[in-house]
Amino acid sequence: MAKGNDVAAMEIDDPNSTADDQISNPKFSVNVLQLLKSAQMQHGLRFGDYARYRRYCTARLRRLYKSLKFTHGRGKYTKRAITPSTVTEVRFLHLVLYTAERAWSHAMEKKTLPDGPNARQRSYLIGRLRKAVKWASVFQELCAIKGDTRTSLEAEAYASYMKGYLLFEQDQQWDVALKCFKSARAVYEELGKYGDLENQVLCRERVEELEPSIRYCLHKIGESNLQASELVHIGEMEGPALDLFKAKLEAVMAEARSQQAASMTEFHWLGHKFPISNAKTRVFILKAQELEKDINGTAADSLPAEKKLVIFDKIFAAYNEARSCIRNDLATAGNSENMKDDLSGLDKAIGAVLGKRTIERNQLLVSMAKSKLSKVRDDKNEKVTKPEELVRLYDLLLQNTADLSDLVSSGRDRKQEEVAFAEECELKGSVFCAERCFYLAKSYSLAGKRAEAYALFCRARSLVDTALKKLNGLSNADEVTIKELKTLYNDCRSNICIEHATGIMEEEKAPENLSKKISSMSLAGNDKKLQQLLMYKLENYESAVGDPTTKLNPHIAAFPPALQAVPCNPIVLDLAYNSIEFPSLDNRTKKEVRGFISRLWR
Repeated sequence: MAKGNDVAAMEIDDPNSTADDQISNPKFSVNVLQLLKSAQMQHGLRFGDYARYRRYCTARLRRLYKSLKFTHGRGKYTKRAITPSTVTEVRFLHLVLYTAERAWSHAMEKKTLPDGPNARQRSYLIGRLRKAVKWASVFQELCAIKGDTRTSLEAEAYASYMKGYLLFEQDQQWDVALKCFKSARAVYEELGKYGDLENQVLCRERVEELEPSIRYCLHKIGESNLQASELVHIGEMEGPALDLFKAKLEAVMAEARSQQAASMTEFHWLGHKFPISNAKTRVFILKAQELEKDINGTAADSLPAEKKLVIFDKIFAAYNEARSCIRNDLATAGNSENMKDDLSGLDKAIGAVLGKRTIERNQLLVSMAKSKLSKVRDDKNEKVTKPEELVRLYDLLLQNTADLSDLVSSGRDRKQEEVAFAEECELKGSVFCAERCFYLAKSYSLAGKRAEAYALFCRARSLVDTALKKLNGLSNADEVTIKELKTLYNDCRSNICIEHATGIMEEEKAPENLSKKISSMSLAGNDKKLQQLLMYKLENYESAVGDPTTKLNPHIAAFPPALQAVPCNPIVLDLAYNSIEFPSLDNRTKKEVRGFISRLWR
């Protein structure tokens, strides 16, 4: 027995035994984050399509099981466990990883349903997240034994990440969730210092995605003084790792709005006070008003135009939801006239606010189009604005202004605020009309129609002059609008002079250009082009088809053929025919002999 122990000790102490173990048990390497990011971006998660990514994971697992010959029996299902002794190549680790990803993507698919998961779907969602955590833990254990150091660290971070999001979704054990998120962040921060540039960028992105969840856990524990509005700004980042956080944040914001809505009983608009009895209507109006603060607040100037457009879309959605609630209440109001009047007035007020925000959004589109019109763009992918597009936008603004003015002017008992608002809409309409006329003249100028452009520039100048007189007559006139109109007036004046001068120059050069064009005309066509055609150089062996990689037409023959001069048929006027007396030919004709017998044979 002692001899056997001595032999075992000798085998362990043998330096050659470690090399043999490394050969028989190789360490596998899996770049987990890079592998998953590539699969997610290529198969649906670039656009938030979790169902497509789940189908990809299922197909990937099917291919892996088949290629590894690790199927679970034919006919009767016989489960085969994946143990460290089973992992003989790196694809077994991929098998466990994609199983965890499939469960996670299935849970996220239920989470991102349009109306949100119901109670039964939520229970299923939690079950799928538990399954993802289970397989992530198995992946971590296998990588600790079969993987190299980096793979083991990434697997540990992945398992912590999954466990943290399970607790995050369950609304429990916020301290444990915080510990998991911090552990994953520490690993990714360390891994981001090494490796190639792509891997470093991916690690930094994952650290940034984990940061909002960590701050939210601190907020729930009570170790942070974050407000709800600050949480909204944290959740503006993009990425699959933040979808659970955004859903949780939306639930928190809805709860906060519901609490605020309890104190909101009236909606004020142009001197009117409309009572709000429906709690859902109050919540949607509060949501829209919070979004309006982002556009009209102090930080609005630093927001890019694309983000403002997204906020406008959310405002429209919230106000439209509020109007649908109001109209449902109108349908169920019964015979109560007072309630119907209040609901109709509230619907009118919300419609007027929607019209005003629509005008602001279209003005933002106009400013974006103007910036692309005035600058020279070298990038071929970026579209340069044409004056016709600005004309179309100003048509929309004129229609929006007219609709808003009609809506405010409707009704019998109009207050002074409504009259002033209608006058303001009319003034805006005159400014938009002047701008539209200016850009319409620009489009005619680019088309070479000098007379029409000249007349439209003159008309635009008169419209600007009229709008300036109206604005100067107001006590609280907008200085920015006055400055813009003065700039537009100067532009109209300079363009009038340019169109006048250009028209005179073109008129002076017109006869000369016409004579040059006529002198260069030829019925035979261009001789240089004809010399390049195959038809006229048949004696030379040269390809006339051209390069197959280009879209050039083959140079075989001229089509349509060139015009050629053709002589006309002579015109003959035979005037002497009627004055000629021709000789008689009776003596040359054969006379007919008729007798008695010939008469019988008739």
